[in-house]
Amino acid sequence: MKRISLSLFLSLFMALASYGQGYNNPIIPGFYPDPSVCVVGDDYYLVTSSFEYFPGIPIFHSRDLVNWEQIGYCLTRDSQLNLEKCGVSGGLYAPTIRYHKGVFYMINTNVSNKGNFYVTATDPAGEWSEPIWVKQGGIDPSLFWDDDETAYFVSNEGAKVGGLAVSKIDLTSGALLSEPVSVWLGNGGRYPEAPHIYKKDGYYYLLIAEGGTEYAHSVTIARAKDIFGPYESCPFNPILTHSRRLAQGNQIQGTGHADLIQASDGSWWTVFLGFRTIGKDHHILGRETFLAPVSWPKGGWPLVNGGNPISLKMDVPTLPQHPFAAQPVRDDFDGSAFGFQWNYLRNPARENYSLTDKKGYVSLKGSAVTLDEIDNPTFLGRRQQHLQFTATTQLEFSPSSSNEIAGLTVFMNNLHHYDVYLKNKNTLVLRYKTGTINHTEKEVTVKGKAIQLRVEGKRDLYTFSYSDDEGKTFHPLGTVNTYLISTETAGGFTGVYLALYATGNGKPSKSKAHFAWFDYSGK
Repeated sequence: MKRISLSLFLSLFMALASYGQGYNNPIIPGFYPDPSVCVVGDDYYLVTSSFEYFPGIPIFHSRDLVNWEQIGYCLTRDSQLNLEKCGVSGGLYAPTIRYHKGVFYMINTNVSNKGNFYVTATDPAGEWSEPIWVKQGGIDPSLFWDDDETAYFVSNEGAKVGGLAVSKIDLTSGALLSEPVSVWLGNGGRYPEAPHIYKKDGYYYLLIAEGGTEYAHSVTIARAKDIFGPYESCPFNPILTHSRRLAQGNQIQGTGHADLIQASDGSWWTVFLGFRTIGKDHHILGRETFLAPVSWPKGGWPLVNGGNPISLKMDVPTLPQHPFAAQPVRDDFDGSAFGFQWNYLRNPARENYSLTDKKGYVSLKGSAVTLDEIDNPTFLGRRQQHLQFTATTQLEFSPSSSNEIAGLTVFMNNLHHYDVYLKNKNTLVLRYKTGTINHTEKEVTVKGKAIQLRVEGKRDLYTFSYSDDEGKTFHPLGTVNTYLISTETAGGFTGVYLALYATGNGKPSKSKAHFAWFDYSGK
């Protein structure tokens, strides 16, 4: 029997030791749904949907599929992304990211303006091209290149007879080179969507989501010897779902909308969406991005996590881990641009936002638009990413008229949000809006030039407080249930935002609200 040398043994030991052991789900917490991923050497890039928020389609980078850092957005210009007056949960649906011969492609649907398109870049963190529009209909588009370099465009409901549709495409112009062909109707679940095609072991595999992006959400797969079919359904579909009894008590629900990726070491993985419940069959964080290992034998079918439900703590081997530095708790607004965590609501009126009017502050000028309208209020928000969190900001605001207000909102949509705001220079108000109900919980008189506003979140409650003595003492304002602005109550596909805002309530404001900093910490 041959003996292994000490040096070879040590090198093998170190290689194995460098691999990670387990990780926490979700890998990208908060409202980051519909993930798609591609690999370039040892680097991985992931995009998620963004709906009515601007900039559009956040993009992340990783070296291990577990730890992710946002590097930018794919759509940063108004010419790329028209969200004007788009409805709640309108705008940008599920994206796909693919890499081919030095070029990144992000394929997407703006359901509120012109439909399917793609943009390209050679640097995923850099500027992306203007959109190239595609006439094939449906949503959730994806691209696939065959071995002969023929490019195919796939979407749901793109053919007259319905189902998942495939066509040939000229990627220089976006022109279809063949009529869309409906190749599969799915496995019987409603809303077959999110199609991706992969080629392995002589088969074309078509991965889709079914069941609606709710508690019955699932991932199914079929395969064929020809890209246009006929497709054979996997005998143990769905290959991922938490709608079965085995996952009934799991906090993670609604698992689906997946993309498969083969890592640089040959292992297979899937990213997919799910949501974490707060009890009472409600969720508030939106649909989040999760990760699971996949076994895919030659000539066989992919098996996700050994057929077991997905856990918040995954005790499985991973790639060698490359974590990124944690994001700071405080944003001092001392840079020349907003951090990637910040979003506007639809296309912003940029003249209402400034990082230079008062150095070290973000200054917001209210427009006539309020948070209650389907429009573009003066709104600078970041996602709530944790069920337990604390968010605090410091506001200086001297309104010139009684209609001008500014403050902090816990925002799901225009009909469901909780606001704490300053009016009349020294009156602080806590307001709850749920549907047609507008409730003023409390009004208090505050003193001092700078007022600190705070919201603390738990699984079932938001608690609001304020300080008018530079944070030495916080005084309670009110506590309200989280589920009243949950997805199940408010509807839609997004998650809760924590936002700084200002409005003139029907008239443009003359005064500006100055926010000195914003703190966010979560568990």
